[in-house]
Amino acid sequence: MKLIKNLTLLLLAVFMSSCEDYLSPEPISAVVADFYYTNDQEIQAAVESLYDGLQGVNDTQSNSNHGTQVEYQLTEMRSDNTRTKASEGEPAQFESFSVEATNGVVFDYYRSVYNVIFRANTVLDNLENATPEAVGRFEGEAKFVRAYSYFNLVRLWGPVPLIDKIVAIDDYETQFGRIDVNIVYDLIVSDLETAAANLDNSNVGRASKAAAQALLAKVHLTLGNYNEARGLCESVMSAGFSLQDNFKDVFYNERNDEIIFAIEYVGDDSRDSQNFSAEWLNAVGRSSGLNYVTDEAKAALDLSGGNRTLYSYRIDSDQPSQNQVAKYIPNGDAALGIEPTAGDPRLAGNDWIVLRYADVLLMHVEAIMAGGASTADPAALSSFQKVRDRAGLTDAVASITKEELLNERRVELAFENQRWFDLLRFDVGYSILEQFAADNGYSFSATDLLLPFPQAEINLSGGLLEQNPGY
Repeated sequence: MKLIKNLTLLLLAVFMSSCEDYLSPEPISAVVADFYYTNDQEIQAAVESLYDGLQGVNDTQSNSNHGTQVEYQLTEMRSDNTRTKASEGEPAQFESFSVEATNGVVFDYYRSVYNVIFRANTVLDNLENATPEAVGRFEGEAKFVRAYSYFNLVRLWGPVPLIDKIVAIDDYETQFGRIDVNIVYDLIVSDLETAAANLDNSNVGRASKAAAQALLAKVHLTLGNYNEARGLCESVMSAGFSLQDNFKDVFYNERNDEIIFAIEYVGDDSRDSQNFSAEWLNAVGRSSGLNYVTDEAKAALDLSGGNRTLYSYRIDSDQPSQNQVAKYIPNGDAALGIEPTAGDPRLAGNDWIVLRYADVLLMHVEAIMAGGASTADPAALSSFQKVRDRAGLTDAVASITKEELLNERRVELAFENQRWFDLLRFDVGYSILEQFAADNGYSFSATDLLLPFPQAEINLSGGLLEQNPGY
């Protein structure tokens, strides 16, 4: 049976490297069943490949999986926070809500996420070969990464194919059949509960107990399970994390006490660096400038950002009428006291923050508000005030409205790929983006709340994968 299983995995790996389907290209770490997965050391290598998958490939090839490095286009640039500098090419489809099923960035991100899920399933399928001392940690890390991947998929596409194991090559029904979102969320919750039970907080830079709890809290907020979300937030709040005194240090003092989970990059290392932050600067990246700050986001930061504003956006020196994101600057800024993270800004080392303590504090407020219009609960006020105090906005808060909480999240977490999901979770996505579109000459409809499935996947599925309405 072992031989048959290994041959199946090897054939699947060959299939993945030869077909440009949803599982391709081959995983970066090149884990091959014939040589790995027989003991802890080999499974550990497979677990490491999970984080490689999340990092994505730092190149400009159209058939690479760029993963997290293109996520901002599907979230920030599709919200009222950012846009392209010159309204050119496929990236401009996001800001104008005219995304096409043939959009290469959509395909890139979609196949990247399923590639990560494949890696997680491969780890889980080989747990029987791990020692009792290691099996829980391997399972926890794989299930955290799988849950994180599916959470992004289901929020961006709605019902998606649910693949929770290594599947046969000809199992098209599993590969392309869309599954009800409630079933997808059942797997996400189950995976994160297992991850939280199996992991601790001893290993910085990897999935942890606190990361699983914080992500599960966000899942429960999305599902309207506010009591569960509050309990999870309070568990994280008692785990030793703290806000950085200086907002700048959140982004330029990596592995600090505010970071709960980040996708880590290494500067000047072609295998482990990133280029998304260079692409945000048209004079440095290869594009004409992506993720430029909208007038609406600038106005929100100017009004409510406090001392966060200085490290959230800056004026484009080449074109003073335009504003660049000031988080994750790859080549430094002497005026802001920011050092370069790499000699070559296209090989940047800035880590991408997924979960941080300020996010948890604001989720705590949201959980206590429990879908209501406002709250004056002392526990919610305390969490809210901590975030405001760090921003230098120290006036005592006596009550918090839903609108104020959403705005606070916008200025605290600006350009961190939170805005799109916040608008959906607060159930204001349609109204706010419709108005934003009207103000900027775009057209927005309810169907734009979901992305199109890549046309290449539709074609490959032979009709099994159904496109979202409106595309």
